[in-house]
Amino acid sequence: MSRLVSLRSPAPAITVDPSAPAVIRKARMPDAAAMLDLINGYAAQAIMLPRTEFELAENIRDFAVAESGGRILGCAALHFYTTDSAEVRSLAVHPGAQGLGLGRRLVEALVEEANHHSLKTLFAFTYVPDFFTKLGFIVVDRSELPLKAWKDCLRCPKFQACDEIAMVKLL
Repeated sequence: MSRLVSLRSPAPAITVDPSAPAVIRKARMPDAAAMLDLINGYAAQAIMLPRTEFELAENIRDFAVAESGGRILGCAALHFYTTDSAEVRSLAVHPGAQGLGLGRRLVEALVEEANHHSLKTLFAFTYVPDFFTKLGFIVVDRSELPLKAWKDCLRCPKFQACDEIAMVKLL
């Protein structure tokens, strides 16, 4: 059975030891339930698009996760659109683990992967432009992004009045 939106919003409370090292690694299928809880916890707050179990399984190779003490504390995906561009999407860090640099480390891992694939640009739609600016992204007009990037937008409740900010990083 596919879960569309987690009933837990946001992700359940956890205690994070800031001194415990977090590992950034490629996601695996057993990570999917925790990733869905993170992503759909934010989706329930209208901060990001919800994902289904099927969508996550189908795109699991796009994802990196931040793991500490056997817990998934964050995730992010590098989704390819053209032979030289990809989107950073579904970036989610557990509220109890924010401020530890996990979001930055996840995006840096995706940038490294994008460089490995010889991409020229990364883009993101975000409500937190300052975060992405610190990582070398710049604000651009949406019309500068590939049309394929809009396919997910079609199912967004904010499609006609999108308030996300488009950003690009040149590699």
